[in-house]
Parts: sequence; C-alpha cells; structure tokens
Amino acid sequence: MILASLPTPHLPKDSFELADDALLDIVQRQTIRYFWEGAHPVSGLARDRQKTTGDAPNDLVAIGGSGFGIMAIIVAVERGWVDRTDALGRLHRMLDLLEGSPCYHGMFPHFINGSTGDTIPFRRKDDGADIVETTFLFQGLICAREYLDQTTGEEQRLRDRINALLSQAEWDWFARKGKLYWHWSPRHGWAMNSPIEGWNECLLTFVLAAGSQHHAIDPDCYHDGFAGGPAFQNGRDHHGITLPLGPDFGGPLFFAHYSFCGLDPRGLNDRYANYWEQNVGHARINHLHCVLNSQNHQGYGADCWGLTASHGPTGYIAHAPDRDVGVITPSAALSSFPYVPDQAMAALRGFLAKPRKRIWGRFGFVDAFCENRNWYARTYLAINQGPIVAMIENHRTGLLWKLFMGAPEVRLGLARLGFTKPGTKQRNNNLGADANHASHARRNAAGLVAT
Repeated sequence: MILASLPTPHLPKDSFELADDALLDIVQRQTIRYFWEGAHPVSGLARDRQKTTGDAPNDLVAIGGSGFGIMAIIVAVERGWVDRTDALGRLHRMLDLLEGSPCYHGMFPHFINGSTGDTIPFRRKDDGADIVETTFLFQGLICAREYLDQTTGEEQRLRDRINALLSQAEWDWFARKGKLYWHWSPRHGWAMNSPIEGWNECLLTFVLAAGSQHHAIDPDCYHDGFAGGPAFQNGRDHHGITLPLGPDFGGPLFFAHYSFCGLDPRGLNDRYANYWEQNVGHARINHLHCVLNSQNHQGYGADCWGLTASHGPTGYIAHAPDRDVGVITPSAALSSFPYVPDQAMAALRGFLAKPRKRIWGRFGFVDAFCENRNWYARTYLAINQGPIVAMIENHRTGLLWKLFMGAPEVRLGLARLGFTKPGTKQRNNNLGADANHASHARRNAAGLVAT
C-alpha cells in the first residue's frame, strides 16, 4: 500500500512555503492514489473517471488510462510509496482480466468492464478495436516489463505475459490503402472510417506498429499516411514561436503528452521535426495564449494556464487556444514540466491559491475548472491524472523515458521510421543498430528481439 504521510486529502497548511521538490512529491503521491486506491476493485485497472466524493458506481475501465496508471505505479515503486511485491501482484491481476478480455486482431477496445472484461462501446459503431487506446496500454506494459527485470519468479512470469500480449497485436491488419486505421468493429467493420493522419497524439502508435516483430506496418503508412495528412506540417509563427508541426497554435496539449510519457523527445528527430522543439514550442504557445488572455477569461495568467481535453461546464471538450471557452485543466500545465518547468511550477503554485476544497482532493487536482462560471469539476479523469505523474517524473529523473526508449521494439520502430537521436551514446544515428543489445537473451524466446 502507499506509505502515506498525507493521511487526508488536504494539503499541508504550509504548502506555499514548501520547496519545489516537496510540492512535486505531494502532487505525484496524491495523484498516484487514483490508480492505486481508486482502481477497479476486481481487476485493478483504471476507472475512466472518479468522483471527488466517492468511488464510481460502475465498472467502466479505460484501456488507455490503465496504461498511464501502470506508469504511475512504476513511479510509486521507484519512490518507495508502493511496495514492489504489491505492485507486481496488482499488475498480474490486471493481466488476468486483460488476457481473458475480447480482443480484435490483438487490439483492445476503448472501454471494458472491469469485472468481466467485456467490451463497453465508446460510441454505437465504436464497439471493437481502438488501436490508439491499445497503444497507451502497451506503453505502460512495456515500461513495466523493462522495470521489473528480475530473471526468475513472478517478475519473469509477468514479462512473459506482457510479451505474449504484445505479440498478438496485428498492427499490419489495420493498415489499409496506405494508411493506419484507428478503429475496427466486429459488427460494423470499418464504418468509423478513421485513418490516423495529421499531427495529433498518435505518433507512438506508428512507432510500435513499425517495431512489431511479426506484424510490422510498412513505413509508408507513417510517411504518406500520418505525416502526409492535413494539419501535419506547420512552420508558421505563433506569438513569436515557430511551430514545426500540427494545427495553428498547437491544438490541445495532450498532443505533447500522451505519446511522450514514454517516448523521449530530447534530441529525437526525423525528416519532419525535432520533437523536443515541437513540444517545447507547443507548451510555450499554450502558456502565452493564457498569459495574453485576449478573451479576458477570469483567472488566466502566468500562474493559471493550460488548455487540453477535459470536462467543463458544458461537457467534454478538447480545449485549445483556438477552442478556448475559459476552462483550465491542471494536467495541461503539470504534464508540461519537462518542457517549461518554470511556467509549470508557477501554475502549480497558482492552483494551490484556488479554493482548496474545490480544486484539490483525494486524488490530487480535479480535472478542470472555469472561473468565469465559478465551476470546479467534481471528477478526476484517468487520461489526465496519469500523465501528471509520468511527465513530472520524466522531468525529475527521466525514469519512464529511460525504460521505454531501451525497449527493443521501440528502438526498432524508431529506426524503421527514420528517426535519429544523436544525444544517446553516439550510437543512435541508427537506432536499430543495437535494438537487441541490452536484453537480447531474456527476450529472444518471446520473439521480440530485433534482428
């Protein structure tokens, strides 16, 4: 269990006086509770959302949110807040349900029932495979496999189970007409008709799809599909900042977070962008938009910024500078610590100045708030809470980046797509050259080693 020095959801009275690292400890530890104490009681997977006042009265589990939750649990183990053996048991329990859940050519749906594993439709025709949500689940599982690295006993068994699950993903089956498709339904087939194209949160999907040992996609799906889509390349000036990729003003900030909880953007390049410059620029534009506050939204400023997808007074919206209705989402700023640490810390301290009982609770900061309407969410959302923990940890230690970037399928996928990363040991002009270097022996039997 969590080694709680915070027995209640309330922040210490002297939190304003705490050093930055102490505040980050508090935020990470409290947010991790969403995925530990607030997890589904049967499977241990992440509930899609939780209330500030009590556990959700349903079995709705988020596949992508569970991947972020796995990463949060790894952080908790590394920092001594969760016992390694307890975490291992939780992960095995998650896999118990996942292994028995319906899959669609090896891919999971957006939502499943946390007790039975049955698919819960996201929309009427979205009742089958969601390869992007599956990507974020796999991101967490790969980090767990790399972190729990003992070669005997339950950790070895966990890695074998994860490898088996990863090997079943038929990425190439979802490649059609030169593009990679987001959804497939056993009832409705390709009716959702959602090719993954244009800059968004899905870069990691292409990396894992290209790095698959037995079901790899053709790299042209990335270059001609994703990178050839609308709103991929930008190159225009926004508040004095040139943005290499994406829609004008960057879009919602989760574009810079979801794939990059594991992918390390520092020095990561391909023919289209330097991804550190892309994400730093995106975060700075988002911050400056809120500081300039041309729409005069109440509360906006240097210590209150961050637009990304979240709940709001009128429902769930992908908030962005070009879709700004006055809703601030704490995850947007807090998950940007690696990119703009000073601005993120200013936001963290600014959030603490808001009404404590309305913005902070048992699982950390609430999902969003809108001071125009004196509205504070009474919910938390898995896909926003998870990146807070992961990206703060990457800012502090780089833990998850190190784990994920060392995985053979990740290195192979990046190499096949033409990525380079010169900053790592002078070897990464060809990321595939040592894709099987560090852990060849223990993964060879599972068929994951790059040759």
